Amino acid sequence: MTDTRRRFLTTLAGTGTVLALAGCSGTDGDGGGGTDGGMTEGEMTESEMTDGDAMTEGEEMTEESMDGDMSPTDPSEAPMASVDRFSDAAGMLHQRSANDALPDADEPIDFDEMFLTQGYGPDGTVIQYYDFDVQPTQAAPIYALFYENGDPVEDQLNIVDVVPGDEGYNDFWQVHKVTVPDGYEANTATSVSQIQAAGYDIEPTETIKNCPVVPEGSTAELRHSADESATGLVNGWYDGEVVPYFLFGEASLSSSDGSVPLSPIYVSFNTNPGEDGGGPPSGFRSEDGSDQTHNVTATLPGDDGYSPLWQVNIFDNAEFDSVSDLESAQNADILAAGAAMVNCPVVSE
Repeated sequence: MTDTRRRFLTTLAGTGTVLALAGCSGTDGDGGGGTDGGMTEGEMTESEMTDGDAMTEGEEMTEESMDGDMSPTDPSEAPMASVDRFSDAAGMLHQRSANDALPDADEPIDFDEMFLTQGYGPDGTVIQYYDFDVQPTQAAPIYALFYENGDPVEDQLNIVDVVPGDEGYNDFWQVHKVTVPDGYEANTATSVSQIQAAGYDIEPTETIKNCPVVPEGSTAELRHSADESATGLVNGWYDGEVVPYFLFGEASLSSSDGSVPLSPIYVSFNTNPGEDGGGPPSGFRSEDGSDQTHNVTATLPGDDGYSPLWQVNIFDNAEFDSVSDLESAQNADILAAGAAMVNCPVVSE
Protein backbone atom coordinates (compact mmCIF):
# COMPACT_ATOMS: atom_id res chain seq x y z
CA MET A 1 0.00 0.00 0.00
CA THR A 2 3.04 2.28 0.31
CA ASP A 3 3.20 2.94 -3.43
CA THR A 4 -0.55 3.61 -3.55
CA ARG A 5 -0.27 6.08 -0.66
CA ARG A 6 2.61 7.92 -2.30
CA ARG A 7 0.78 8.11 -5.66
CA PHE A 8 -2.39 9.43 -4.01
CA LEU A 9 -0.59 12.15 -2.06
CA THR A 10 1.48 13.14 -5.10
CA THR A 11 -1.65 13.46 -7.23
CA LEU A 12 -3.39 15.68 -4.70
CA ALA A 13 -0.24 17.76 -4.29
CA GLY A 14 -0.22 18.27 -8.03
CA THR A 15 -3.64 19.86 -7.79
CA GLY A 16 -2.53 21.96 -4.89
CA THR A 17 -3.45 19.32 -2.17
CA VAL A 18 -16.67 -18.70 -10.45
CA LEU A 19 -17.21 -19.41 -7.92
CA ALA A 20 -19.96 -17.83 -5.95
CA LEU A 21 -18.30 -17.67 -2.53
CA ALA A 22 -15.05 -19.47 -3.13
CA GLY A 23 -12.05 -18.02 -1.41
CA CYS A 24 -14.05 -16.00 1.10
CA SER A 25 -16.59 -18.51 2.40
CA GLY A 26 -15.68 -21.14 4.91
CA THR A 27 -17.53 -20.25 8.09
CA ASP A 28 -19.92 -17.72 9.49
CA GLY A 29 -19.15 -15.35 12.31
CA ASP A 30 -19.94 -17.79 15.10
CA GLY A 31 -16.84 -19.85 14.45
CA GLY A 32 -18.71 -22.78 12.89
CA GLY A 33 -17.71 -24.07 9.49
CA GLY A 34 -19.50 -24.59 6.23
CA THR A 35 -18.87 -25.22 2.55
CA ASP A 36 -21.94 -23.63 1.00
CA GLY A 37 -20.93 -21.80 -2.15
CA GLY A 38 -17.45 -23.32 -2.21
CA MET A 39 -15.60 -24.18 -5.37
CA THR A 40 -15.97 -27.55 -7.01
CA GLU A 41 -13.72 -29.11 -9.58
CA GLY A 42 -16.29 -28.59 -12.29
CA GLU A 43 -16.53 -24.86 -11.59
CA MET A 44 -12.85 -24.17 -12.16
CA THR A 45 -11.37 -24.32 -15.63
CA GLU A 46 -7.79 -25.13 -16.45
CA SER A 47 -7.32 -21.59 -17.74
CA GLU A 48 -7.99 -20.25 -14.23
CA MET A 49 -4.97 -22.04 -12.77
CA THR A 50 -1.21 -21.97 -13.15
CA ASP A 51 1.60 -23.91 -11.54
CA GLY A 52 3.46 -20.81 -10.39
CA ASP A 53 2.93 -21.38 -6.67
CA ALA A 54 3.20 -25.16 -6.59
CA MET A 55 5.91 -26.60 -4.35
CA THR A 56 8.72 -28.47 -6.02
CA GLU A 57 9.28 -32.11 -5.14
CA GLY A 58 12.36 -31.22 -3.16
CA GLU A 59 10.42 -28.79 -0.97
CA GLU A 60 7.67 -31.23 -0.05
CA MET A 61 7.26 -32.74 3.38
CA THR A 62 5.66 -36.14 3.75
CA GLU A 63 2.07 -36.55 4.88
CA GLU A 64 3.35 -38.45 7.89
CA SER A 65 5.56 -35.52 8.86
CA MET A 66 2.62 -33.14 8.50
CA ASP A 67 0.38 -35.29 10.70
CA GLY A 68 3.10 -35.61 13.29
CA ASP A 69 3.63 -31.87 13.57
CA MET A 70 0.03 -30.62 13.60
CA SER A 71 -3.45 -31.53 14.78
CA PRO A 72 -6.80 -29.84 14.04
CA THR A 73 -7.65 -26.61 15.86
CA ASP A 74 -11.20 -25.75 16.91
CA PRO A 75 -11.81 -22.18 15.62
CA SER A 76 -14.13 -21.45 18.56
CA GLU A 77 -11.23 -22.07 20.95
CA ALA A 78 -8.59 -20.18 18.95
CA PRO A 79 -7.52 -16.61 19.75
CA MET A 80 -8.93 -13.73 17.70
CA ALA A 81 -6.47 -11.79 15.56
CA SER A 82 -6.01 -8.09 16.31
CA VAL A 83 -7.43 -5.86 13.55
CA ASP A 84 -6.99 -2.09 13.19
CA ARG A 85 -8.18 -0.47 9.96
CA PHE A 86 -7.48 3.07 11.19
CA SER A 87 -3.81 2.98 12.12
CA ASP A 88 -1.47 5.14 10.06
CA ALA A 89 -0.12 1.95 8.49
CA ALA A 90 -3.56 0.65 7.47
CA GLY A 91 -5.69 3.71 6.73
CA MET A 92 -5.25 6.50 4.24
CA LEU A 93 -8.46 8.52 4.09
CA HIS A 94 -9.46 7.30 7.55
CA GLN A 95 -6.72 7.48 10.17
CA ARG A 96 -7.28 7.68 13.91
CA SER A 97 -4.34 10.05 14.25
CA ALA A 98 -6.35 12.61 12.25
CA ASN A 99 -9.80 11.69 13.58
CA ASP A 100 -9.96 10.44 17.16
CA ALA A 101 -13.66 9.60 16.73
CA LEU A 102 -12.70 6.52 14.72
CA PRO A 103 -12.98 3.19 16.59
CA ASP A 104 -9.92 1.84 18.38
CA ALA A 105 -8.08 -1.28 17.30
CA ASP A 106 -10.29 -4.38 17.75
CA GLU A 107 -13.33 -2.21 18.46
CA PRO A 108 -16.35 -3.13 16.26
CA ILE A 109 -17.02 -0.79 13.34
CA ASP A 110 -20.58 0.12 12.32
CA PHE A 111 -20.14 0.80 8.62
CA ASP A 112 -23.84 1.64 8.21
CA GLU A 113 -23.43 4.49 10.68
CA MET A 114 -19.97 5.79 9.76
CA PHE A 115 -19.07 4.77 6.20
CA LEU A 116 -22.20 4.69 4.04
CA THR A 117 -22.29 7.27 1.23
CA GLN A 118 -25.22 8.29 -0.96
CA GLY A 119 -24.43 9.31 -4.52
CA TYR A 120 -25.61 8.84 -8.11
CA GLY A 121 -25.29 6.06 -10.64
CA PRO A 122 -24.39 6.84 -14.26
CA ASP A 123 -28.02 7.58 -15.22
CA GLY A 124 -28.71 9.71 -12.15
CA THR A 125 -30.20 6.90 -10.03
CA VAL A 126 -29.66 7.44 -6.30
CA ILE A 127 -27.25 4.80 -4.97
CA GLN A 128 -25.51 3.93 -1.71
CA TYR A 129 -22.07 2.46 -1.25
CA TYR A 130 -19.73 1.65 1.60
CA ASP A 131 -16.35 3.33 1.94
CA PHE A 132 -13.58 0.87 2.82
CA ASP A 133 -10.77 3.34 2.07
CA VAL A 134 -7.96 3.26 -0.46
CA GLN A 135 -6.74 -0.17 -1.60
CA PRO A 136 -3.91 -1.34 -3.89
CA THR A 137 -4.67 -2.73 -7.33
CA GLN A 138 -2.74 -5.97 -6.68
CA ALA A 139 -4.89 -8.53 -4.87
CA ALA A 140 -3.57 -10.42 -1.86
CA PRO A 141 -3.67 -14.24 -1.83
CA ILE A 142 -6.32 -16.21 0.07
CA TYR A 143 -6.03 -19.98 0.32
CA ALA A 144 -9.03 -22.34 0.01
CA LEU A 145 -8.48 -26.05 0.71
CA PHE A 146 -9.79 -28.92 -1.43
CA TYR A 147 -9.35 -32.66 -1.56
CA GLU A 148 -7.81 -34.35 -4.57
CA ASN A 149 -11.27 -35.13 -6.00
CA GLY A 150 -12.08 -31.41 -6.07
CA ASP A 151 -14.40 -31.34 -3.07
CA PRO A 152 -13.85 -28.49 -0.61
CA VAL A 153 -12.68 -29.45 2.87
CA GLU A 154 -15.84 -29.12 4.93
CA ASP A 155 -15.55 -26.77 7.94
CA GLN A 156 -12.05 -25.61 6.92
CA LEU A 157 -11.56 -21.86 7.33
CA ASN A 158 -9.78 -20.13 4.48
CA ILE A 159 -6.29 -18.86 5.23
CA VAL A 160 -4.64 -15.45 4.71
CA ASP A 161 -1.19 -14.17 5.61
CA VAL A 162 -1.84 -10.40 5.87
CA VAL A 163 -4.25 -8.18 7.81
CA PRO A 164 -4.78 -4.38 7.66
CA GLY A 165 -1.50 -2.61 8.34
CA ASP A 166 0.64 -5.47 7.01
CA GLU A 167 2.68 -4.91 3.86
CA GLY A 168 0.74 -6.35 0.91
CA TYR A 169 -2.69 -6.30 2.57
CA ASN A 170 -5.69 -5.71 0.33
CA ASP A 171 -9.46 -6.03 0.84
CA PHE A 172 -9.39 -7.80 -2.53
CA TRP A 173 -8.15 -11.40 -2.53
CA GLN A 174 -7.01 -13.67 -5.34
CA VAL A 175 -8.23 -17.20 -4.61
CA HIS A 176 -5.51 -19.86 -4.43
CA LYS A 177 -6.68 -23.48 -4.57
CA VAL A 178 -4.76 -25.75 -2.18
CA THR A 179 -5.01 -29.52 -2.74
CA VAL A 180 -4.70 -31.66 0.39
CA PRO A 181 -4.61 -35.47 0.77
CA ASP A 182 -7.77 -37.45 1.50
CA GLY A 183 -6.75 -37.99 5.11
CA TYR A 184 -6.48 -34.27 5.87
CA GLU A 185 -8.68 -33.08 8.76
CA ALA A 186 -10.32 -29.65 8.63
CA ASN A 187 -8.38 -26.83 10.31
CA THR A 188 -5.18 -28.82 10.68
CA ALA A 189 -3.56 -26.01 8.68
CA THR A 190 -4.18 -22.58 10.21
CA SER A 191 -1.42 -20.52 8.55
CA VAL A 192 0.15 -20.05 5.15
CA SER A 193 3.50 -21.23 6.49
CA GLN A 194 1.96 -24.59 7.42
CA ILE A 195 0.50 -24.98 3.93
CA GLN A 196 3.88 -24.27 2.41
CA ALA A 197 5.77 -26.53 4.82
CA ALA A 198 3.41 -29.41 4.03
CA GLY A 199 4.20 -29.14 0.33
CA TYR A 200 0.58 -29.04 -0.77
CA ASP A 201 -0.05 -28.07 -4.39
CA ILE A 202 -1.08 -24.40 -4.63
CA GLU A 203 -2.79 -23.18 -7.79
CA PRO A 204 -3.71 -19.49 -8.19
CA THR A 205 -7.04 -18.97 -9.94
CA GLU A 206 -8.40 -15.94 -11.77
CA THR A 207 -11.11 -15.41 -9.14
CA ILE A 208 -10.92 -12.24 -7.01
CA LYS A 209 -13.14 -11.64 -3.99
CA ASN A 210 -13.89 -8.44 -2.06
CA CYS A 211 -13.52 -9.42 1.62
CA PRO A 212 -12.54 -6.52 3.91
CA VAL A 213 -10.94 -7.74 7.14
CA VAL A 214 -12.55 -6.03 10.15
CA PRO A 215 -12.66 -6.36 13.95
CA GLU A 216 -14.98 -8.95 15.45
CA GLY A 217 -18.50 -7.59 15.91
CA SER A 218 -18.33 -5.14 13.00
CA THR A 219 -21.49 -4.66 10.94
CA ALA A 220 -22.36 -3.72 7.35
CA GLU A 221 -25.98 -4.77 6.88
CA LEU A 222 -26.63 -3.72 3.27
CA ARG A 223 -26.04 -5.75 0.11
CA HIS A 224 -26.99 -5.04 -3.49
CA SER A 225 -29.96 -6.96 -4.89
CA ALA A 226 -27.53 -8.83 -7.15
CA ASP A 227 -25.51 -9.96 -4.12
CA GLU A 228 -26.64 -13.18 -2.46
CA SER A 229 -23.89 -13.03 0.17
CA ALA A 230 -24.82 -13.16 3.83
CA THR A 231 -24.31 -9.88 5.67
CA GLY A 232 -22.67 -11.47 8.70
CA LEU A 233 -18.97 -11.90 9.25
CA VAL A 234 -17.01 -14.82 7.85
CA ASN A 235 -14.08 -16.26 9.78
CA GLY A 236 -10.70 -17.20 8.37
CA TRP A 237 -7.25 -18.13 9.70
CA TYR A 238 -4.34 -15.73 10.03
CA ASP A 239 -1.17 -17.23 11.49
CA GLY A 240 -3.09 -19.55 13.81
CA GLU A 241 -5.59 -16.89 14.88
CA VAL A 242 -9.18 -16.34 13.74
CA VAL A 243 -9.72 -13.24 11.60
CA PRO A 244 -13.21 -11.93 10.60
CA TYR A 245 -14.13 -10.41 7.26
CA PHE A 246 -17.12 -9.30 5.20
CA LEU A 247 -17.98 -10.71 1.78
CA PHE A 248 -19.34 -8.54 -1.04
CA GLY A 249 -20.40 -10.40 -4.16
CA GLU A 250 -22.50 -7.95 -6.18
CA ALA A 251 -20.35 -8.71 -9.24
CA SER A 252 -17.92 -11.39 -10.34
CA LEU A 253 -14.32 -10.20 -10.43
CA SER A 254 -11.49 -11.95 -12.21
CA SER A 255 -7.93 -11.32 -13.31
CA SER A 256 -5.22 -13.50 -14.79
CA ASP A 257 -2.43 -11.64 -12.98
CA GLY A 258 -4.17 -10.71 -9.72
CA SER A 259 -4.78 -7.08 -10.68
CA VAL A 260 -8.16 -5.85 -9.45
CA PRO A 261 -10.34 -4.32 -12.20
CA LEU A 262 -11.05 -0.58 -11.92
CA SER A 263 -14.06 1.60 -12.73
CA PRO A 264 -14.22 5.43 -12.61
CA ILE A 265 -15.99 7.51 -9.96
CA TYR A 266 -16.35 11.32 -9.92
CA VAL A 267 -16.42 13.09 -6.53
CA SER A 268 -16.31 16.58 -5.04
CA PHE A 269 -15.34 17.76 -1.56
CA ASN A 270 -16.57 20.57 0.69
CA THR A 271 -13.23 22.27 0.06
CA ASN A 272 -11.34 21.71 -3.16
CA PRO A 273 -7.90 20.08 -3.06
CA GLY A 274 -5.20 22.73 -2.96
CA GLU A 275 -7.13 24.95 -0.55
CA ASP A 276 -6.49 25.00 3.20
CA GLY A 277 -7.96 21.81 4.66
CA GLY A 278 -9.18 20.80 1.23
CA GLY A 279 -9.76 17.40 -0.30
CA PRO A 280 -10.73 14.29 1.73
CA PRO A 281 -10.26 15.90 5.18
CA SER A 282 -13.07 18.35 4.39
CA GLY A 283 -15.54 15.58 3.56
CA PHE A 284 -17.70 15.01 0.50
CA ARG A 285 -19.91 17.93 -0.46
CA SER A 286 -23.62 17.15 -0.06
CA GLU A 287 -26.93 18.92 -0.61
CA ASP A 288 -28.06 21.27 2.16
CA GLY A 289 -29.77 19.34 4.94
CA SER A 290 -29.21 16.02 3.19
CA ASP A 291 -26.71 13.18 2.91
CA GLN A 292 -27.01 13.26 -0.88
CA THR A 293 -23.61 13.81 -2.47
CA HIS A 294 -23.15 14.38 -6.19
CA ASN A 295 -20.51 11.66 -6.42
CA VAL A 296 -21.19 9.69 -9.60
CA THR A 297 -20.13 6.15 -10.48
CA ALA A 298 -19.50 5.22 -14.10
CA THR A 299 -20.99 1.74 -13.69
CA LEU A 300 -23.37 -0.27 -11.49
CA PRO A 301 -23.51 -3.97 -10.62
CA GLY A 302 -24.62 -5.83 -13.73
CA ASP A 303 -22.94 -3.34 -16.08
CA ASP A 304 -19.96 -4.37 -18.17
CA GLY A 305 -16.83 -3.07 -16.49
CA TYR A 306 -18.32 -2.66 -13.02
CA SER A 307 -15.87 -2.96 -10.16
CA PRO A 308 -16.10 -1.93 -6.50
CA LEU A 309 -12.52 -0.66 -6.76
CA TRP A 310 -13.10 2.88 -8.02
CA GLN A 311 -10.56 5.14 -9.71
CA VAL A 312 -11.27 8.54 -8.16
CA ASN A 313 -11.62 11.68 -10.29
CA ILE A 314 -12.16 14.93 -8.33
CA PHE A 315 -14.29 17.66 -9.91
CA ASP A 316 -14.46 21.33 -8.91
CA ASN A 317 -17.10 21.79 -6.21
CA ALA A 318 -18.14 25.02 -7.93
CA GLU A 319 -19.89 22.71 -10.41
CA PHE A 320 -21.60 20.66 -7.71
CA ASP A 321 -25.13 21.75 -8.64
CA SER A 322 -24.63 20.90 -12.30
CA VAL A 323 -23.44 17.32 -11.71
CA SER A 324 -26.11 14.63 -11.34
CA ASP A 325 -25.14 11.83 -13.74
CA LEU A 326 -22.14 10.45 -15.61
CA GLU A 327 -22.39 12.81 -18.59
CA SER A 328 -22.49 15.94 -16.42
CA ALA A 329 -19.69 14.61 -14.21
CA GLN A 330 -17.44 13.96 -17.21
CA ASN A 331 -18.16 17.48 -18.48
CA ALA A 332 -17.24 19.10 -15.15
CA ASP A 333 -13.85 20.67 -14.47
CA ILE A 334 -11.69 17.75 -13.28
CA LEU A 335 -9.14 18.90 -10.71
CA ALA A 336 -7.46 15.51 -10.29
CA ALA A 337 -7.85 12.39 -12.43
CA GLY A 338 -6.99 8.99 -10.99
CA ALA A 339 -6.27 10.49 -7.57
CA ALA A 340 -6.74 7.17 -5.72
CA MET A 341 -8.32 3.73 -5.87
CA VAL A 342 -11.01 3.17 -3.22
CA ASN A 343 -13.00 0.08 -2.25
CA CYS A 344 -16.65 1.18 -2.34
CA PRO A 345 -19.07 -1.67 -3.14
CA VAL A 346 -22.45 -0.43 -4.33
CA VAL A 347 -25.13 -1.83 -2.01
CA SER A 348 -28.36 -0.17 -3.18
CA GLU A 349 -29.81 1.64 -6.19
